[in-house]
Amino acid sequence: MNKLRLGVNIDHVATVRQARGGSHPSPLRAAMMAAAAGADGITAHLREDRRHISDHDIEALRLELRIPLNLEMAATEEMKEIALKHLPHACCIVPENRQERTTEGGIDAVGQFDRLKPIVEELVDAGIRVSMFIEPDKAQLDASRKLGAPVVELHTGAYSEAKGAEQKRLLKKCEEAAAYGASLGLEIHAGHGLSYENVQPIAAIREIKELNIGHYLIGEAIFVGLEASIRRMRQLMDEARVK
Repeated sequence: MNKLRLGVNIDHVATVRQARGGSHPSPLRAAMMAAAAGADGITAHLREDRRHISDHDIEALRLELRIPLNLEMAATEEMKEIALKHLPHACCIVPENRQERTTEGGIDAVGQFDRLKPIVEELVDAGIRVSMFIEPDKAQLDASRKLGAPVVELHTGAYSEAKGAEQKRLLKKCEEAAAYGASLGLEIHAGHGLSYENVQPIAAIREIKELNIGHYLIGEAIFVGLEASIRRMRQLMDEARVK
């Protein structure tokens, strides 16, 4: 079986903590539980406004994790310096808007090419595996490759929210983008909005090597526990690969 990796995003464990301040619940503890439940990596988004994950969380995760840490970050000088300080396994460059509830759409690798190029180069030169969080679009894939990023993460938000024929159309768009990106030599990841109900068609795309999922898993954990929610997602992903 061509195993599909699962990256678990722990941002919203920190969201619950920030609701009252203090240190509980611990994102690090959640990351350790996720690893025990079968996660292949941990994703954490250090936002400019520090609304959930904190600098201390990144430091603790980097020191304690025994599976790869993927730092989601805006393309700013501040975040670049933090990444160069902690040297996570990977950095996923995402668009960021202070007013947004969550990351809304992919970064424009075409329109922001000149601004992104030196940041990507510095991170790559430091040995960090850079990923561009982009829409499933050929122009964005071409630009990501020219930037020198070895990985792209396809934004599945529109697919996840759609229904019926529109969802099938967007699935096909993801399939075509994954195949095209792989033909360019890019490693293909995907994520955003994935749930038990919609993950399998995306997981079945053979060119995709990793899914990053967070909000749904943390929400489901309220009802069944974190390990159980992750194990169920892992099972669905594995079933899709077998099929």
